Amino acid sequence: MKPYLRNVLLFPAFLALGACAATAPASTGTTAPVDTAKTRPAQQPVPAEDLSRYRPVFTAPKEEAAPVARPAVAPTNHVNPQIEQRLRDQAYTNQNVKYAQGYRILAYVGLERDKAMSIRRSVISRYPDETDYLTFKQPVFRLYIGDYLTRLEAEQAMLRIRPLAPKAELESAQVLLNKTAY
Repeated sequence: MKPYLRNVLLFPAFLALGACAATAPASTGTTAPVDTAKTRPAQQPVPAEDLSRYRPVFTAPKEEAAPVARPAVAPTNHVNPQIEQRLRDQAYTNQNVKYAQGYRILAYVGLERDKAMSIRRSVISRYPDETDYLTFKQPVFRLYIGDYLTRLEAEQAMLRIRPLAPKAELESAQVLLNKTAY
């Protein structure tokens, strides 16, 4: 921008500032700031409104004679025969259940059988109690570890297995019940 054009543009701004300065009140020195807050003269506190007519009124409870003490009944482990029969029937039904909904750890998914077998061997050598399931649906190998009924058990086992199978993840599955463990 050329210097004389800049001066032409700045000149009206200086004129406006000069006009503002001329219309401002003149200060004669240091003055105390004006207190704009409204001050009230000291007044008597307003008495609180009487709300007693709105409050509920309750009658005092009647005093009754001391209750008659009843003899304590001793608990018994008595179960009537119908309930016993139903419990036996349910236990028999539960003996035939072999599967339940639970979780398994998917330790490996891939095309390489050797890698699946090496992960399987490392898991079994470190944790011999864990069950493993190696499935093959062409061309993919899948290695599942464990039968866990709760997600908490599965998460704890996955933390143990993670160093051996870094890409391990949980999968919901129908798991085999181990009757000897329960």
